[in-house]
Amino acid sequence: MQGPPMQGPPMQGPPMQGPPMQGPPMQPPPMQPPHMQGPPPIAGQRPPMTATPDQLSNQMSNLQLNRRPPPPMGPRQPMAQQPPYPYPSPQGGAPPPPQFYGPGGVPPQGTQANGPGSLGPPPGAGYGAPPGAPMPPTHPTMTAPPPQQQQQRKLDPDQMPSPIQVIEDDRHAHGGPFYTNKRGQVPPLVTTDFVVHDEGICSPRFIRSTIYSVPCTPEMLRQTALPFALCISPFARQAPGESALPLSDFGEEGPVRCNRCKAYMCPLMQFIDGGRRFQCVFCKATTEVPPSYFAHLDHLGQRSDKFQRPELCLGSYEIVATKEYCKNSVFPQPPAFLFLLDVSYNSIRNGLVHLFCSHIQSILQELPRAEGETESNVRVGFITYSSVVHFYNLKASLAQPQMLVVPDVHDMFVPLLDGCLVTVQEASGLIDSLLEQIPVMFAETRETETILGAAIQAGLEALKAAECAGKLFVMHTSLPIADAPGKLKNRDDRKLLGTDKEKSVLIPQSPFYSQLGQDCVAAGCCVDLFLFHNAYVDVATIGQVAKMTGGQVYKYTYFQNTGDKALVQRESNVQGLQEDVEGARFLEDLRRDVSQPTAFDAVMRVRTSTGIRPTDFYGNYYMANTTDVELAAVDCNKCIAVEIKYDDKLSEEEGAFIQVALLYTTFGGQRRLRIHNLALATCSQMADMYRNCDLDTIVNVLSKQAIRQLLEQSPRQVRDGCIGRGAQMLAAYRKHCASPSSSGQLILPECMKLLPLYLNCLLKSDALSGGPEMTTDDRSFAMLSLCSMDVASTVAYFYPRLLPLHDVDVDSVDLPVALRCTAEKIQEDGCYLLENGIHMFLWIGMAVDPDFLQNVFAQPVAARIDIDKTSLLELNTPISRRVRDIIARVRMERQRCMRLTLVRQGDKMELVFRQFLVEDRHGDLGPSYVDFLCHLHKEIRNLLS
Repeated sequence: MQGPPMQGPPMQGPPMQGPPMQGPPMQPPPMQPPHMQGPPPIAGQRPPMTATPDQLSNQMSNLQLNRRPPPPMGPRQPMAQQPPYPYPSPQGGAPPPPQFYGPGGVPPQGTQANGPGSLGPPPGAGYGAPPGAPMPPTHPTMTAPPPQQQQQRKLDPDQMPSPIQVIEDDRHAHGGPFYTNKRGQVPPLVTTDFVVHDEGICSPRFIRSTIYSVPCTPEMLRQTALPFALCISPFARQAPGESALPLSDFGEEGPVRCNRCKAYMCPLMQFIDGGRRFQCVFCKATTEVPPSYFAHLDHLGQRSDKFQRPELCLGSYEIVATKEYCKNSVFPQPPAFLFLLDVSYNSIRNGLVHLFCSHIQSILQELPRAEGETESNVRVGFITYSSVVHFYNLKASLAQPQMLVVPDVHDMFVPLLDGCLVTVQEASGLIDSLLEQIPVMFAETRETETILGAAIQAGLEALKAAECAGKLFVMHTSLPIADAPGKLKNRDDRKLLGTDKEKSVLIPQSPFYSQLGQDCVAAGCCVDLFLFHNAYVDVATIGQVAKMTGGQVYKYTYFQNTGDKALVQRESNVQGLQEDVEGARFLEDLRRDVSQPTAFDAVMRVRTSTGIRPTDFYGNYYMANTTDVELAAVDCNKCIAVEIKYDDKLSEEEGAFIQVALLYTTFGGQRRLRIHNLALATCSQMADMYRNCDLDTIVNVLSKQAIRQLLEQSPRQVRDGCIGRGAQMLAAYRKHCASPSSSGQLILPECMKLLPLYLNCLLKSDALSGGPEMTTDDRSFAMLSLCSMDVASTVAYFYPRLLPLHDVDVDSVDLPVALRCTAEKIQEDGCYLLENGIHMFLWIGMAVDPDFLQNVFAQPVAARIDIDKTSLLELNTPISRRVRDIIARVRMERQRCMRLTLVRQGDKMELVFRQFLVEDRHGDLGPSYVDFLCHLHKEIRNLLS
């Protein structure tokens, strides 16, 4: 079955500036312009052609779009009139520009060439610059590209498949309830608001598959180059209106499992023999039902208690674990949080110590509670360090906190038996006293050489002594160069980025932090690093301890806190962030980190039905064997990608099944199993696979595979591999699924029509292509961040959201509809918010309505706005409240608190802002969407020929 042809507006060339130029009409190229609608032109209807064969060849390889008549000059001038990006043809010369057709490639009926939907005016209309005519004037702050580069523009970007249109169409088609009762059902996009009703298959928030119709044979998958993989977020947040996972208790006997493969009871199991046995859907073995679990079957073969037991009717549920699932067969203690604070000279000077001690008590009020509890069972402790480690005794019977110093950092131990970890309720006064004393005690320190590895070892030993799992929140400021375990050298050389030698600064310089991470995982100790550095700290090396333990790295470059101004407000009023932006951002990140849903001391196993098995894993975790994914902690934001390989052919009738089981400890100290079950369809037709794939998940997996390859191959090899794989995916569809058609047509499967766009965004991203224009630590941070991103985060990271603010409806509560991420959509009388989950910009045009500026910025002209501010004034005007609410809403949707950067049109920061307009060309950093699509089309044609 072929999908409908892709719809789209008529393509238009960029508007000309200035009065129309007179001259002879330009001959259009002797080739039908690409169009979204309309059949091939009837013979004799093409424009007259006066080209020699040589001229024809030149025109074919260097097609220029005719220009439309110039628009009237007025305030709404697009940002693109400052031509920032030339559009050279892809390397190796351009093929003729692709003609776009939807799935199947059959052009729609009823339109002819140069009719509606074609490029430019009919022949002889007289539009466009004559040969040799001067180019229109450009904006004074930008340089115009050479004329021949402007002539090489191929296609109107508005003609290209639009992510905004895809997102909006999916919202209208699939917003609302989503019932998980159908095998192989493709879920709504991650950008769509939907409410999951669990009817036997887990929510796509927990598991997403790249393909929902799995090929019966590995050969078919190999031909398409599509990845078969899962993106698993076992603790993903659920949407309002969705039911929390129910808890099943099987008593002392423990959960019912398959005797052979040890899969847990789930709705996919088939009961036989009157209910006395069940057949496992994963391995086909039969297992006797324990007498205590027996129930009769009805006339449909369903158990009579099916809807009373979560494990028989739901795709996701939890099970109370017995002692057999605990270390040493002993139930665990509630987890603990340890805060490790760098108190070296750097940390005192930049205000980190003062900031942390001033605000941590309020953050501790948000410690997570076990279900039904009014107070948190999570114990907390504090360790400070510079070149030595300081422990603190906070035992409730003491009048004052006691400091104990461990000077020998080469032999770390915990110098106190109890009092290191306490509950906030029992030791609130002592904690207050300690937080007042720490800034005073270290105010005069001159210690500049710091440790790090030994401090993390100290936290690990404290958790081991308390016999509990937990998390270390490490606040650190500089490269650990003191003589201690984990000492590092300064090997920074940003000139190597983007070259074949970049691996030498992107792989860890020492195995110490990876080994420390393994030691932490064994004790259930997760590490989150908060880095406040103004120089190189080697994120690539020290970040390994966070990556191995299921933790996260947060980075605040050039952090400078000025004292009490750095107040942070709750998310409900997050737009009130103070001028001390990095301090406010840190406190918000720390508050979220402390309070978010988290599983501790976890082990995850992925089981599959016969014929397939999990092979490769991507994310923040550790594996001591080939099956168990060990996670010292896993929170609601973490995602692990799992690649699936074939062992055998699959049956088209049966389908493919996956069960993800996570054994973990709750905040209350209870040991539990969290089970997610997914059922996929199988297919023998390649078209079915292309019709039922999830591009967002494919991009997430491809990006994580590319990051891993960067540490083994050259950047050029990784880039070429990504392009080659993308071309193979689309060429296989063209060859095996589409109707025969001209090779000049680029035929895209409906589900994957945005693949060229996302692939280009991936290749241009900081994580993959960051060169010497960024720091080595920034590049390593981008790579580490991408490793654990969930699908929604990678979509935003690769294709930022661009929201117009100047014309929002002040009475609406919805976010404005996003715009395509290109300078052509930005007008100089507009104001736009751009964000990608890491960065947030507010771009202000020089011709914005003075009333808007006055009501939002308290200034009537853009030139007078203080763009060093990182928050908006809280003005009592409807538009001010609306704009601040939009910023707050966007921040709440993302995993990290993003700082707001104001960008005025024409200022230096605009160059940075433009890097995030991913559909445009960025100098040498990457081609435009148009250019890349032409290049990819050439690769596809090469494969097909």
